[in-house]
Amino acid sequence: MTPRRYVVSLLGSAVFARAYTLTALTAAFTSFLIERMMSPVSLATIIGVLALLGVAVLVVRREELSPLRFAPTSLIGFLALALLSVLWSSDKGGTLSGWMTLVGYAVIAITIGHVRDTLQTVRAIGDTLRWLLAISLGLEILSGILLDTPFTALGIQGALATGGPIQGVFGTRNMLGFIAVVALITFVIEWRTQSIGRVAGILSVALGSFLALLSASPTVVVLAAAVGVATTALMIVRHAPTHRRGAVQAALGTLVVTGLVVAFAFRHQIIRLLDAGSDFSTRADLWNLMLDFIAERPITGYGWFGPWPRGEYPFTYINFQLADRHQSALNAYFDTLLQLGWAGLALFVVLGGVAVVRSWLVASTRRSVVYAWTPLVIVTLAVESMFESFTLTGIGWLLLVLCALRAGQSRSWRESMDAAQTGAIPTLGPEGPRLPGSPGSSR
Repeated sequence: MTPRRYVVSLLGSAVFARAYTLTALTAAFTSFLIERMMSPVSLATIIGVLALLGVAVLVVRREELSPLRFAPTSLIGFLALALLSVLWSSDKGGTLSGWMTLVGYAVIAITIGHVRDTLQTVRAIGDTLRWLLAISLGLEILSGILLDTPFTALGIQGALATGGPIQGVFGTRNMLGFIAVVALITFVIEWRTQSIGRVAGILSVALGSFLALLSASPTVVVLAAAVGVATTALMIVRHAPTHRRGAVQAALGTLVVTGLVVAFAFRHQIIRLLDAGSDFSTRADLWNLMLDFIAERPITGYGWFGPWPRGEYPFTYINFQLADRHQSALNAYFDTLLQLGWAGLALFVVLGGVAVVRSWLVASTRRSVVYAWTPLVIVTLAVESMFESFTLTGIGWLLLVLCALRAGQSRSWRESMDAAQTGAIPTLGPEGPRLPGSPGSSR
């Protein structure tokens, strides 16, 4: 076998697909750790290499892919607008760099979405998070109990002995809380699908719950409540008779809207109950000031940067007025509005909104509980986006793109059109309808 044929065979193999997925997920989840232990340039290099490998894998598997099902249209539109914002950005190099990071994570997510099916993806994320949460707990024990000294290089404050907050290897308590909630969703899905044993399932859920609690993040309570409500609603729909599901969906939608209105009306009482007054006050001051700058460029924004750069208008000026060092808007929706205007926010909301609707409909009709992972993770991202900008960078953005791609593969107008053009009829297997050549098929 010639070296070229060997490389092509390796890139197209299932073994490489699994190794690539685990490596990419580990790099994305440990992005903070890589930056601290090495440098931002090192992280950018790792993500760049993984993205190039992803492109190579997709090229090798091009016969298995369909252009109509390659990526969501709203994702392509969002990336195109972010690139176009170079034209009106005050720092064209910074905007281009931020866009390349955005594309890098998106390419990795698209690659994973095409080479691994839903169950394989869930198992890969579960394996990755079990190790990282265990390492986080080990470092917190070492720092907060055995040595009683903070590990400043890792962002660990060593407060485990006093009950937290702890950060693990993820940099902040809010990031740890967010990842712990994603981990809990993943561990429960693994357990229910018998991907892991009963003992491993119990220990995994206990680990995720323990770290979520010790993160002392006020957003964890909100995330847990949102995921709990979504899970309950999904169970009701899944167990409803087929002819009544439409009415049940409509009733649940009405309850959700009513709940959001009530939550907004009693927001101050909820904030006091969660003891998050100081955190929310900081966010409220930031958002109120941002609205003044957003009003100057409401349609296009100031150009895409991702995390706020130093020395650029209006980010530095906002921090100067607040006497703070914010690296984001602490809200993905406000951040998108500031950087890409109402056009960017519309695309961002459509990307997540369409994904949650598609994945919800799939999860409510398919037998396998594995399909519940996608809508529950999107709900987590949507709620977390109200308090942090995680969904626009790193692992948050990767998860959003992966979920949007997975939702589009499972239920999309492209599926019917692709089947009509190829003459292939989707078949029903353990993972649901699947076209020949899709991830996990016999081809």
